[in-house]
Amino acid sequence: MAWVVAGLGNPGPEYAKTRHNVGYQVVELLAQRRGVSFSKKGESLWARCRLLEGDLYLLLPLTFMNESGKSVGPFLKFRNIPPSNLIVVTDDMDLPPGKVRVRPSGSSGGHHGMDSIIARLKTSDFIRARIGIGKPAAPFLGAEHVLSKVPPEERRILDKAVQRAADCVESVFQKGIEATMMVFNTDIE
Repeated sequence: MAWVVAGLGNPGPEYAKTRHNVGYQVVELLAQRRGVSFSKKGESLWARCRLLEGDLYLLLPLTFMNESGKSVGPFLKFRNIPPSNLIVVTDDMDLPPGKVRVRPSGSSGGHHGMDSIIARLKTSDFIRARIGIGKPAAPFLGAEHVLSKVPPEERRILDKAVQRAADCVESVFQKGIEATMMVFNTDIE
């Protein structure tokens, strides 16, 4: 059985350490842990590694966040992988900075990258791992909040969350979604 882990973010060095790119950072960490490198295919960077039961594809869309479905959808189709074997890793302003949550399906929660994937796949039945980045000072500052560089103290919190989210994704493969939710959806870290 093959799986895809898609880390959402924006391409380019100017976005590398922004809150919006924590999904990218998780997938890059998973590639580092498994000793694999990325190749370019279409509108994605991808890497393949092995799980006990099949292949694991790590995917970094090269589209901008709001068009993530243009990358994720064709990749799943090309590899003939059902959405149920997709894990999308993304930022979430509705969670406090550093919190990690995983769930088997659901709405986009207003996240435009998730909206794009749901629209392209015509389903919301895929796993999502979310990393809290906190809310901006005012609702109209959302874009500035997600795209700005992260202050050092918050960066340490998000770096720990990226590690925890990578552990969370690996737990899904090892223990399943229900057991993973029991561990990672708690407030005890």
